[in-house]
Amino acid sequence: MDWYINNPDWWGDVSGALLPHPRMLMMPGGLERHFDGSDEEKPSTYVSTNTRMVVPSSKNVGSSQKHNLKFLIYGRTGWIGGLLGKLCEKQGIPYEYGKGRLEDRSSLVADIQNVKPTHIFNAAGVTGRPNVDWCESHKTETIRANVAGTLTLADVSREHGLLMINYATGCIFEYDEAHPEGSGIGFKEEDKPNFIGSFYSKTKAMVEELLKEYDNVCTLRVRMPISSDLSNPRNFITKISRYNKVVNIPNSMTILDELLPISIEMAKRNLRGIYNFTNPGAVSHNEILEMYRDYIDPNFKWVNFTLEEQAKVIVAPRSNNEMDASKLKKEFPEILSIKESLIKYVFEPNKKSA
Repeated sequence: MDWYINNPDWWGDVSGALLPHPRMLMMPGGLERHFDGSDEEKPSTYVSTNTRMVVPSSKNVGSSQKHNLKFLIYGRTGWIGGLLGKLCEKQGIPYEYGKGRLEDRSSLVADIQNVKPTHIFNAAGVTGRPNVDWCESHKTETIRANVAGTLTLADVSREHGLLMINYATGCIFEYDEAHPEGSGIGFKEEDKPNFIGSFYSKTKAMVEELLKEYDNVCTLRVRMPISSDLSNPRNFITKISRYNKVVNIPNSMTILDELLPISIEMAKRNLRGIYNFTNPGAVSHNEILEMYRDYIDPNFKWVNFTLEEQAKVIVAPRSNNEMDASKLKKEFPEILSIKESLIKYVFEPNKKSA
């Protein structure tokens, strides 16, 4: 009896058992635990401060909640991971970047014990350099990061009662008979992936299927991400504006300036499950490049080529699809359509004066 009295922490946090609807409070590091705002690490200086992020309004969340939040972010050197740090600073949310490697369980546990986060954000993984063709010749490395690493982080997060926001991909679908190009019929969250043309997409489809069994994960399907920082080589607009030739196919895309702040709000609302994390609708390569010409460079010109011609200069086929964003739109009615968002968040702020 004396041992139990002298070691009360052995029981963990049992305060949640006294609430009418206990959720994940009884697990160490549960979602409702409060922590101080100390933060020793800062985000990578690579991230441009030109990106214009707008903070969405909270729903049923007290104004003091941000003082009770602390985020543990993986993917510090990545584009989205770096932007997340900037957003946390802007919103006054304490955060730290994880030091452990995703496939190293003990290092993830150490991160959680040291940081004591309320939420985990996974923006880490392998996309390949300079593009996903890299994954075709580095399959074990791709599996280690995109499958084993992501699953390990999800499992450790669940073990500690933590919600994990997982930035995934929507490049696991391609147009088919039920979802024809230009029809406006998008793939929904419950649809089974039908694109395995690239090994990268194959690993992403694998891990998404397995993550469905984790009730602590919110999977966000990002597609062809775009931001207002047109100098960033990862930016889809920057990529296609530098290509010698481009295909012209409508696709769903993600405007980070608008949607990344929404992902933080999703964490605050403790949302779970899969979300198509794209702006509603689709936009083609040519439509984007026409906007680029009209707003940025009136002398800009480009050349199109076919998918068959493209296949000759790439190793793995690319995904082309439209996603149904109605689930995300229902939760956040203020989200703009892809073309409206492109103009408001990307092209208008970068418009060159005549």
